[in-house]
Amino acid sequence: MRRLFPVAAEADDREWSLAELAEAYAYPEPGPGEPVAWLRANMVSTLDGAAQHDGRSQPISGAADMRIFGTLRALADVVVVGAETVRQEGYRPAKARADFADLRAAAGQGPAPAIAVVSAGLELDFSLPLFTSPLVPTLVLTGAAAAPDRIAAAEKAGARVVVAGDGTGVEPARAVRALAGLGHTRLLTEGGPRLLGQLVAAGVLDELCLTVSPMLTAGDAQRIAGGPGVTVPQQYALVSLLEEAGFLFSRYRRS
Repeated sequence: MRRLFPVAAEADDREWSLAELAEAYAYPEPGPGEPVAWLRANMVSTLDGAAQHDGRSQPISGAADMRIFGTLRALADVVVVGAETVRQEGYRPAKARADFADLRAAAGQGPAPAIAVVSAGLELDFSLPLFTSPLVPTLVLTGAAAAPDRIAAAEKAGARVVVAGDGTGVEPARAVRALAGLGHTRLLTEGGPRLLGQLVAAGVLDELCLTVSPMLTAGDAQRIAGGPGVTVPQQYALVSLLEEAGFLFSRYRRS
């Protein structure tokens, strides 16, 4: 791993420890008057802009990307993910990791982040381990008009249903406030593209951690963010840039 920005005084081309990665990706401390909750996204894209290959992100990832993926999860209170990504990627509960146990305890966090699934229709398989046997109860974010029988099915499986919208869908700003109200202020989303597009359009994304994979896929795969475009492009500032094995690991914050 090499730090390309900010420029390091000396070359440091080696595998970083998990503690060093945790320090490099630490959540910012809110200043006076700044929002308490901080929402970051972690996504991967090929050189030609594909966020997936055959519907999944794993084929375009790599070993260093997975170390950062695990570190970002270990720093978060909750991982927010769209229902379609849960289905496609085969999401399972987050695990407790001994390497981060002391860090999480010092931050007042539980042993592992909760998973929060964003779903309007609640068409989810509630028999999966994500719902029936998580270390931390899984959250389901939905709208007030969600079908009562599906809400009941989620709760019967052990999930906690959080209403974050007046209709069938979830309002991103309301979801952030609802999670913060539950004590989850270090927020991480892993997409997918549709959910990330909604978060961008709502103006609630504080930070983007983007891995640029040294691969080309062609085809018609989605970009990291989908859906309607914003009226004016949102500006983000580069915070850091790391490199390993041709992968670039960038971190941008809202300007």
